Amino acid sequence: MAGSNSNIRSIRRKILTEFLVAVALIVFVAAILSYFRLRLDLTGDKRYSLSVPTRKVLSGLRNDVFIQVYLDGEMPIPFKRLKRSVREMLDEFRIASGNRVDYAFLNPSEGTDRKQREARYQSLIGKGLNPVNIQASDEEGGASQKIIFPGMIVNYNGIEVPVNFLKNNPSLPAEENLLHSVEGLEYEMIQTISTLTSDTIYKIAFIEGHGELSEPQVADITLSLARFFTIDRGKLTDDPGILDNYAAVIIAGPQNEFPESDKFILDQYIMKGGKVLWLLEEVDVNADSLVSGETEALIRTLNLEDQLFRYGARINPAVVQDVECVMIRLALMTSGTRQQFVPAPWFYYPRLYPSQDHPVTRNLNRVKGEYVNYIDTVGLDGRIKKTVLLSTSGFSRILSPPFMISLKDAEITPDEREFNRSKLPVALLLEGVFPSAFRNRMTGDLTGDKSFKPRNESIPTKMIVIADGDIIRNEVRQIGSSVSHYPLGQDIYTGEMYGNRDFIINCLNYLVDDNGIMELRSRELKLRMLDRTRIKNEKLKWQLVNILLPPLLAIVSGLIFTYFRKRRYTKP
Repeated sequence: MAGSNSNIRSIRRKILTEFLVAVALIVFVAAILSYFRLRLDLTGDKRYSLSVPTRKVLSGLRNDVFIQVYLDGEMPIPFKRLKRSVREMLDEFRIASGNRVDYAFLNPSEGTDRKQREARYQSLIGKGLNPVNIQASDEEGGASQKIIFPGMIVNYNGIEVPVNFLKNNPSLPAEENLLHSVEGLEYEMIQTISTLTSDTIYKIAFIEGHGELSEPQVADITLSLARFFTIDRGKLTDDPGILDNYAAVIIAGPQNEFPESDKFILDQYIMKGGKVLWLLEEVDVNADSLVSGETEALIRTLNLEDQLFRYGARINPAVVQDVECVMIRLALMTSGTRQQFVPAPWFYYPRLYPSQDHPVTRNLNRVKGEYVNYIDTVGLDGRIKKTVLLSTSGFSRILSPPFMISLKDAEITPDEREFNRSKLPVALLLEGVFPSAFRNRMTGDLTGDKSFKPRNESIPTKMIVIADGDIIRNEVRQIGSSVSHYPLGQDIYTGEMYGNRDFIINCLNYLVDDNGIMELRSRELKLRMLDRTRIKNEKLKWQLVNILLPPLLAIVSGLIFTYFRKRRYTKP
């Protein structure tokens, strides 16, 4: 009997010793691992991994960044998934920055006082956040309206910048829009943080003096670009270095010919590595004359044809019509004298397709064009890479001026056999080493600096040519002496937002970007959606599996453990 008790005590001491050793080993390993940051992303598309440019920006933060995310409270399940993705991304930002990035989730609809909520909504809208009105339905067939602000305010050194991260393409289902929103989270956030914390604020200039779009006509894009750049406007002079301090210049819808001296200044700016966003049209259409019912389309030369030809592009003097177009409102007389407005397709306003293979245009809404021309690529210089950014649909045609444009055209049913042109390029990205348009030419009288030596070849640079000046133009509203503007890309009749604003912003960010952040827009996540039919048909089965299987596994595991324990300690 004494021997049996001694064996039991020995077994107990052995078990206790093994337990204490295991606990000590776990504590020791945990203490060692606490000094290391070990994070493994086992997802196939690396959705939890930050890019090298992002880590570089975050590791260089000198002051704290505080982010207020207005995506909290009761909301539909897809937005809860978006909230979770935002939180996970912010956690990665916080770790990569050494706790320099902090955040808080706020509910803009919190509280029962309606006036306070409305005031809070207006404050967020005034700061630049875009609300979304969601209609949520329940299983009983009821529905409720809810306002959600899928965005954030980034605070740095007392400066607040809004970030709207919801992609809302009306041509895509909600699941794809939310997926694209998750894909763009890292870019949207790090682009803003990089701009706020950068020691260098790049300057961009709108060129004037050739009948370009006025300041009110580009007011919306100017305000949007001011988040990233310092914006100037001005005319060119005979100083060959007048543009040297600008990271990029914009030529927005000129009406008049460029003199050779201005062309030379632009050419030498490009030769030094300058970037240019060209928005040009070779056909003049006076849309204001359509108030009387018709207008005329005439060829308009800008004297830039030879210069762009040298760089590898040619804007054709022809107007594109497209079956996939914007609807306009036409006034019709009914019942003799009663006027009624009806929607009608306007083939001169194509809904342009953004390329999904380039970071500038990936996941963009369709872009609205007005009386657009189209572009040909020319030349065989292998040092210049050419990428189409915007194109028409598969059912387009071209009209060569002169010809008349009448509002009655909207009443005609199109014959699709006549729309036999497909995917006509409207926006073209050129990258590489460009030859000077003034090579082998006398240039002494084109500049005020007689000692200036022109370059015949550029350093590696890039430019974007768009065959439509109206893509950057916002609608202007004037009441008395008060002038205001509509958001760029907004249809003033339907309220639909096209991708014009985002397209122009992405163009400038890509041209100026020197740290690779724009490449984050090429990130692609796989959409893994559940089968809604199977969810409905197999609902009971999966409920039983999720409810009964865990306790059943626990019971079976306990029985197995008890069985082997008895066998071990009941041996003779």
